[in-house]
Amino acid sequence: MTVQRTSNARVVVHVYGRTDVGRSREHNEDAFLIADLTTDHAALDDRLEEHVVGERGTLFMVADGMGGAAAGEIASAMAVETVLEEIRSRWLANDRRDPESFAAALKIATDVANTRIHRMATEQPEYRGMGTTATIAGLLGDTLYLAQVGDSRAYIVRDGRARQITKDQSLMQRLIDAGEITEEEAEQSERRNIILQALGPEPSIRTDITHQQLRRGDTLVLCSDGLSGLVRPEEIARVVSYEHDLKKVCKRLIDRANEAGGPDNITVVVARVDGDALAPATNDDALGHQVFSMPGDATPTVPMEPFRRHSGTPPTGAPVGYDTSAGLPAPTPRRSGRPVLFLVLLAVLVLLVAAAAWIALTSPKGMDASGGAPVGDSLSIDSGAAPATRSP
Repeated sequence: MTVQRTSNARVVVHVYGRTDVGRSREHNEDAFLIADLTTDHAALDDRLEEHVVGERGTLFMVADGMGGAAAGEIASAMAVETVLEEIRSRWLANDRRDPESFAAALKIATDVANTRIHRMATEQPEYRGMGTTATIAGLLGDTLYLAQVGDSRAYIVRDGRARQITKDQSLMQRLIDAGEITEEEAEQSERRNIILQALGPEPSIRTDITHQQLRRGDTLVLCSDGLSGLVRPEEIARVVSYEHDLKKVCKRLIDRANEAGGPDNITVVVARVDGDALAPATNDDALGHQVFSMPGDATPTVPMEPFRRHSGTPPTGAPVGYDTSAGLPAPTPRRSGRPVLFLVLLAVLVLLVAAAAWIALTSPKGMDASGGAPVGDSLSIDSGAAPATRSP
C-alpha cells in the first residue's frame, strides 16, 4: 500500500535507549547509538527523543561487546564510533539520496568497524579475540535498512505482536533453518550462546543487509541478547503495546531481564514511528527478514565457523571461540542423529553375528568327536561377507 505524499508529509520518530550492566557482570560491554543524520545530532536529549526524519534519515544501533576485562567494552564503543564516523563521511558528504547508496554506506561502515577492531586486537595482545555484535538500523523515508552481524536483534511491534526482522548469525539459528531443532529446543540449549561471527575476531565479515517498510504506529525494538535471551517476544510486545512512555518501556524491559536473573549486560533502543508519510498497516504487509539486494550480494551465502562469546584472553593456538563461563573452546556443532543410529544398528548386527558364531562353536550337535570345526547342520558364517552399510 502506498501513501499519497504531499510536500509536507512527515515521518515522526519518538525514540529512547537505555543500557544496564545486569546482575552478574562487573562492567558494561554493551553500547548503543541514536543519531538524526539530517541535523547530525547524536546526543540523546529532547531534540532527539522526538524528531522528524529528514532527507538524510535516522540511525539506530546496538552493539554487544565480548572479550573480557575492558576488551568487549572497547570493541562495542569502537563499533558505534566507527559506524557513525563512516556514515558521516560516506553518506552525509555524498550528494546521493537513494536507498542503494544508504544501504551501501551502512555495509561499508560495518566493514570498516570490523577492520579497525580486528587491527587493534591483532596489534595489542591484551585485546586478542575481542569483538562485538552489531545491529544497525537506518531509517530513510518510510523504510528501515538494516546491517546485521552477530545475534543482537531487531523487532517490529505491530498490532500487539513482536516479529523479529533480523536473523541471528548463531549456531542455533543455523540448526533451526536446517530443521535439526525447534525454536523451543534452541532456547534451552547449552549452545545457545554460540555465534557465527562478530566484528573483530576475523579480518573480514559477511554482513546481512535487509530492509523493512514501516507502517503508521510501528515500534522498532533493538536489543542485545541480554534482553532477547530472557524476555520472550510476546512479553516485549505486551510492554511496548501497553506503555506509551518509551523511557518506561526501556526500564520495564530491562527490569524484566534482571528479574529473570540478569546474567548479561542489557541494552534496548525503542523507536515508535508515526506521521502522514506512513501508510496504515494491512494484512498483506510483508514483515520479517527481507534481504535487500545489493551489488556483490552482501548477505551471507557460505557457511561461517561457530565460536562462543568469551570473557577471557584465549590461550595461544586455541580457537577464537570460548564459553562465557568456563573459557572452553566451542564444541563441534552437533550433527543429525542419523549417523549415531547407524552406528548403534551396526553394533547390534556385530553382536548378533558374534552370538551366532559362539552358539555354533559350543553346540554339541555342531561339533565333531574331536571337538574340532562345526559340522552337520550347524550355523554357517560366510567370513568373506561384510555387513551392509550406507554413508551417514
